[in-house]
This record gives sequence, C-alpha cells and structure tokens, in this order.
Amino acid sequence: MESQSSSRVELPLSFVDAHIDVLVQLIADMLERLMSHNDRIPLLPESLTRFHSRSAPGINVLDYLKRIVRFTKVEKSCLLITLHYIDKICTRMPLFTLSSLTCHRFIIASITVSSKGLCDVFCNNSLYAKVGGISLGELNTLEREFLSMIDWRLTCTREHLEEYYVNLVRTHSSGTFVIVGSTNPEKPSADGDVEMMENHSKTPSFHEPSAIFADPSSVTSEISRRPTIEQNMAFAALRNEQQRQEEEQ
Repeated sequence: MESQSSSRVELPLSFVDAHIDVLVQLIADMLERLMSHNDRIPLLPESLTRFHSRSAPGINVLDYLKRIVRFTKVEKSCLLITLHYIDKICTRMPLFTLSSLTCHRFIIASITVSSKGLCDVFCNNSLYAKVGGISLGELNTLEREFLSMIDWRLTCTREHLEEYYVNLVRTHSSGTFVIVGSTNPEKPSADGDVEMMENHSKTPSFHEPSAIFADPSSVTSEISRRPTIEQNMAFAALRNEQQRQEEEQ
C-alpha cells in the first residue's frame, strides 16, 4: 500500500494549473488507446478523408505532441479542446475514426484552428506545417476541411475542458495520477471507462456522447484487419482525384 501511494503523481484540480507536459502525457495516452482500438476497424473506401495518410507516421503521438508544444508554444486549452473536436466530429460524421492514419494530421489541424481562433498569440500556417511535417498547401486544405467538419464552432466551455481533464486523469493507463482534493481520487478498476461514462452522463454540461471515453467493447466492428490492397487503391484514387480538383481550381 505504501509503495502504491508513493508512486502516485498528484495533480491540481484544474488543468490550468497542471504542467503542460502532464497534459501532453494524459492526452497522448488516451489517443494511443483510441487509435489502437480504431486501427482494428476495417478501413472502407467511403470512410477515407483528407486526413488519411498512406501509412502511419514514424513518430508516435506523444513525441508529436511534445514537438508541437516545443515549437509552437500552444496553450493548454488548445490541447484539451482537441478532444472536444474529436467528439464533435464523430457525432456529425459517424464514419470518421481517429486512427494511426488520421491522428497526426488531425492533431496539427486542430492545433492550428484552435490557436488561431481562440488565442491572442499564434503562429502562421508555414510554421504549423513545418512542425507538423506536412506541406503548407496540405495544411491549408486540412484547415478548411477541419472547420467544415466542426461546423465552424470553435469554442466550448471551460467546465467542459475541466471534465475532459478529470476523466483523462482517472482513466490513464498507468493509474499513477491522482487529482489533489478530488472527492473520488481512486482510479476506476476493471470497468473504469464504463463507470466514467456513467458519471459523465450525469454531468449537465455534456450534451453529446463522447467518442473518446466510450467503452471500446460497445463498438461493433468486423474481424480486425489492416487496410486491404483494394482499400489502399481506393485511397490512392481518392487522393489523385483531390489533387486533380485542386489543380483545376
């Protein structure tokens, strides 16, 4: 019991007071688990978007987020609101999934949009593109697509972001984080995500189901497999058509 207590990392009640490196770790842990689940869902041609890459990037989400924080000085609220955008887009576009093929492009587009829309100080798209490892033209396209996917609704309440923060702490895979002063600091056991969603549904500030914190076992899918050759061909055809349309414009 003593060793378990000593291994815990105490965090403040509000995400505003938490160190940004901790937020990055919490968000990356959740996104990695979400990607791991969604990568088992078959990729259908009709599910392809501009956010899909041909293969998973060579940098993991944690290092990618650290890179963005280091070079863009992104604010904490812009990191957390990415989770809100994921929930919002998954509600509006059920076929969209955050996977290893979409996550990195989604993150840099989200950071670009939220920073420019919500912060007094932000970088230009050239820097965001360079940090994100994509071309300026591609980021400009992703930015327009992203804004359309969230219906140009950039904001959410601070209370909403605080709830994401609390749930990230409670469901972290290591179980080492605890919020100081929390009335229920213990990490949920086996059915942690389910219990969290039950508490989540009782909170009045959430009006939509969360795609991030849903119990993966409740998501129905076919037998897990990687994209097939036919699906990759469909993706290549889609990208070629998009490039042709851009050249004609």
